[in-house]
Amino acid sequence: MSGDSSSGLLRDAIGLREVLFQSITAMAPAAAIAASIPAGAAFAGGSLPLSVVVALVACRLTASCVAELARRLPTAGSVATYSAQGLHPAIGFLIGWGYVFVEALVPALLLLQLGFTTAGTLHQERSSCPADLWWPWSLLGAAVIALAGYFGVRASARFGTVLGIFEVLVFVVFAVLLIGQAGGDNTLSVFGTSHTTDGYDGISGIFAGSVYTVLAFAGFEAAAPLAEETKNPRRTMRRAALGAALSIGLVYVLTTYAMSVYFGPDRFAGFGGSGAASWEGVARASFGLFWALLFLAVVNSTLANANACANVSTRTAFALGRIGVFPQAFARLHPRRRSPVTGVAVQFVIAVGASLGLGFAYDPVTAFVLLATVIVVCDTNYTCVAKIRKEWLPSGDPHRGLHRHLRETATLLSTP
Repeated sequence: MSGDSSSGLLRDAIGLREVLFQSITAMAPAAAIAASIPAGAAFAGGSLPLSVVVALVACRLTASCVAELARRLPTAGSVATYSAQGLHPAIGFLIGWGYVFVEALVPALLLLQLGFTTAGTLHQERSSCPADLWWPWSLLGAAVIALAGYFGVRASARFGTVLGIFEVLVFVVFAVLLIGQAGGDNTLSVFGTSHTTDGYDGISGIFAGSVYTVLAFAGFEAAAPLAEETKNPRRTMRRAALGAALSIGLVYVLTTYAMSVYFGPDRFAGFGGSGAASWEGVARASFGLFWALLFLAVVNSTLANANACANVSTRTAFALGRIGVFPQAFARLHPRRRSPVTGVAVQFVIAVGASLGLGFAYDPVTAFVLLATVIVVCDTNYTCVAKIRKEWLPSGDPHRGLHRHLRETATLLSTP
């Protein structure tokens, strides 16, 4: 399953630092801090830091399960292998196809965000820059990611490490500045339930707010597909999965606390991802050009996230090609760099085709929403896959159970 050192992926190419940031950049911390976590303020209000703590505990428990699987089964097949070994080969087959499909589409989603965010901000600052000139930025991002992937895991992982350090550092520094500016308004009451919004009093607001924070943790498992290229993978994979969830979780707690006490816990329900009541809005109003660093950190985050997801899709496709689930061409490696060149090329075509095709057919924001919907629907469908083991595999007629599963899924997705 893993191949030998002469014909497989490049062994012992990267260490804990690179693998850790593979997971961290897949979580897109800058984008999460600026966009997804503030959405929970509509429910948790100024108590959003407590929601972050709740989500951190839940995701830390999930990460411990993934870490143990990665330690026992250090393979590029990652979640597909875990499902095949732990449940049934048919489950692994379905998960493998679904995982590659989703991870291959995520870079296209992020390249659209890179395009319209950059073009929109440049137009806002200089009206001579067209707001609809988004596609060159998307195309440039796709080329950078493809080149990093072609030059091998060392290049792509170290590229992700540099990007990840920058985005985390910018928001940590800004959080420290906010805490200092808050002065006497610093309070631990934001870790209680006294600042939740009307209609979501007490713990209900905390749990409602934590839903958006759980989304910010998605991606901590992205280190697993690099197992075959990592030094001492059984130990490193476990430390990376646990370390990414814990370290970035603490960054989420710090940054959310800082903004809550600076902005005002009792006004925080109106905080969001754009406008004056947002990270960028606060930076523009009170910290001068520091907003430009935040903007670069968010742009950097989309590029780093796309790079991490491309690593996941190409390595998983390589593993599936190696065992004949995908065409054997996906198992082809560069003779010197040992990078999965077919997967890198296909990933580039999908990213460019989906982002530019949908972006021109509609507009980049609509295309972003469309791709996001497809990805979320596929992720949601994973919850139904486990039912196949009970209702399809043990039965004498697999088609009957499969059809029932598909009907249930269709009903689920058609429900408002």
